[in-house]
Amino acid sequence: MIADLQCVVLDCSNPAELAEFYQALLGGAVNQRDQRWALSDDWATLHTPSGLVLAFQRVADYRPPLWPDPARPQQFHLDFGVADLERAQEQVLTLGATVLDDGADGRSWRICADPAGHPFCLVRHLRNTT
Repeated sequence: MIADLQCVVLDCSNPAELAEFYQALLGGAVNQRDQRWALSDDWATLHTPSGLVLAFQRVADYRPPLWPDPARPQQFHLDFGVADLERAQEQVLTLGATVLDDGADGRSWRICADPAGHPFCLVRHLRNTT
């Protein structure tokens, strides 16, 4: 092993706002004291209940990805497992997300974007039948 994953950092125009969006989605603590990072107007963190840390970094002239446009690709995305796909979609829309692909063809996932334009997927948990 070479390294430990410290956190996933998302560029955005408003770090505090995006941290609050993901807190509403995942739970956890925004800007919890952590000696690894200095908090500022340009940097916010979310320590999730699962132990994952997301960080949000202000970028001047931030331009969100335009999925699926290759001229401004998504670069990465997050997948979130959910029990009820319809309900989860309604909840993230209420939080400020937008739907990029509603899965109208019956797929078990939906593609959305957070308020800063980062794509993420809501993926229906598959029940273990064994």
